[in-house]
Amino acid sequence: MALTFSDVDRFEAARPRLEAIAYRMLGSVSEAEDAVQETYLRWQAADVGRIEVPEAWLTKVLTNHCLNQLTSARARRETYVGQWLPEPLLEGDPMLGPAETVEQRESVSYAVMVLLERLSPNERAVYVLREAFAYSHREIAEILDLSEAASQQIFHRAKKHVAQGRARVEIDEAAVRRIVEEFLAAATSGETQPLIELLTSDAVAVGDGGGKVPARASAFEGARAVAKFLRGLFKPAPAKRDLAGGSPDLYAATVNGGPAVVAVVDGRVFGIMCLERTQDGIVAVRSQVNPDKLERATQRWAAGDFGPPVVTEAL
Repeated sequence: MALTFSDVDRFEAARPRLEAIAYRMLGSVSEAEDAVQETYLRWQAADVGRIEVPEAWLTKVLTNHCLNQLTSARARRETYVGQWLPEPLLEGDPMLGPAETVEQRESVSYAVMVLLERLSPNERAVYVLREAFAYSHREIAEILDLSEAASQQIFHRAKKHVAQGRARVEIDEAAVRRIVEEFLAAATSGETQPLIELLTSDAVAVGDGGGKVPARASAFEGARAVAKFLRGLFKPAPAKRDLAGGSPDLYAATVNGGPAVVAVVDGRVFGIMCLERTQDGIVAVRSQVNPDKLERATQRWAAGDFGPPVVTEAL
């Protein structure tokens, strides 16, 4: 049936929430947009006048499409070149979704987005709907065709899997810049000891180049190994400038709610390095350099004002 203008408006009003759910479910902007578009096509083909609660119907269709996507994504990621990391989003991106509560901000942090990859599709769906969007277990049960008790059990299991036993800290904008400045001062010092002092003993470093930009296939583990890797990474060299298409400026930015180094070359985001920090220090350094996963960041960078760089012409 043909949609009325009112039907289209109702879908468009729901689009930001649907995109935010899909991004948290899939970890990819393009896949999230495709999932929302598929939901619109289903909405377009439905007898909308007979749908009693459109918002619930749309969430159910979207979530089940994402579940199917997650199942196929696991197979695709088995052949992915190197490490797979989620697509990072700059502060203010509407696809990050609600951020009123600590739980909502935590659920879209880069660290948690990485951990969500460990969950089964159903665990991920329940966790996202409950923790990030405050759906009741009764509503989640209806969306996923589960019992309410099953939803509660799945959520408890998902929370347990996501928890790392570390006390994360809330970081404001001023602290983000201070953390990044301190990190870059150590990383560009040419020495490993300043970096070791910032890292926890069990720190890890991992990068996602998608086979398009060189990135180590396995993670660096331990403070000393990570420090040596970072010291070499930030050492200027002509080959690195050629790879980046120029000498990048390094900025401090909030990405997925946490501190990050953003490398920009001629207005293009070349890489985003997310720093996971606890009260004990930096526990993880995760770098996204796959250009396919930086297109949205580049668009938003061009449209925003992120202040002066911390380091100019770094390489």
